[in-house]
Amino acid sequence: MSALMAERSIQAAKQRLTPRPTPRETVSQTITMAWRALKKMRRNPEQFFDVIIQPLLFTAMFSYIFGGAVSGSVKDYLPIVIPGILAQTALTACMATGTQMREDMEKGVFDRFRSLPMSRIAPLAGPMLADVLRYGIAATLTLATGFAMGYRPGGGVLGITLGWLLVIIAGWSMSWIFAWLGTIARSAQAVQGIGMMIMFPLTFLSDAFTPKDTMPGWLQHFVAINPVTLVIHAVRDLINDGNITANVAWALLGCLVIVAIFAPLAIRSYSRKV
Repeated sequence: MSALMAERSIQAAKQRLTPRPTPRETVSQTITMAWRALKKMRRNPEQFFDVIIQPLLFTAMFSYIFGGAVSGSVKDYLPIVIPGILAQTALTACMATGTQMREDMEKGVFDRFRSLPMSRIAPLAGPMLADVLRYGIAATLTLATGFAMGYRPGGGVLGITLGWLLVIIAGWSMSWIFAWLGTIARSAQAVQGIGMMIMFPLTFLSDAFTPKDTMPGWLQHFVAINPVTLVIHAVRDLINDGNITANVAWALLGCLVIVAIFAPLAIRSYSRKV
């Protein structure tokens, strides 16, 4: 025990003597960590199962189950449900960020990173930058499934592209929540369990699948302030109508607030944990 404490003291002393990375070095190190995460995904293709299978399954399942009851037909229901599934798949995909991070910490990978003269944010921001690819795949497959089922959004190419980008931004910002959970939870299973408790209320207690007006009054108040609801409304405005409305501004502001809160928490917890 004393030898371990001495070794950690030596490492801490070295880190104090090592100059802080410059912004350019931080960006370079973050890209390097993102490349590492992409190579890890290539060697473990099962990491793409949730962003490949889930969009196809959920889009078809919810459309055919709720379409007739909510909107009278599947075709009329698609403009409502597709933006909701886009938000849901992004939230589900970013949940894997914290799980993978916790697994790396359990294997001692982050201990090695901590001993190197690198930015504290790079081991966290790098994998989340790589996960942008997963969010893009999920959003693309959801839209493609909707098109195959007859979805014809009125926002045009520009509106669809902006809605697609907003989903990716929302997924990346919410991934900081799960990155923080990955640094404080005791195991990857704990991160997954906590993530499910977060994902289901945020996703299903919104108007992603049914109109808010049909819900009890007390539930409507929660739905109105649910950050996922803000993203869904913004995506609907962009993809269905091609309009950049106040909902888009509120959604972007919400993403910024999430990053401003949970990114420092994740970095601080990572520094203490490792």
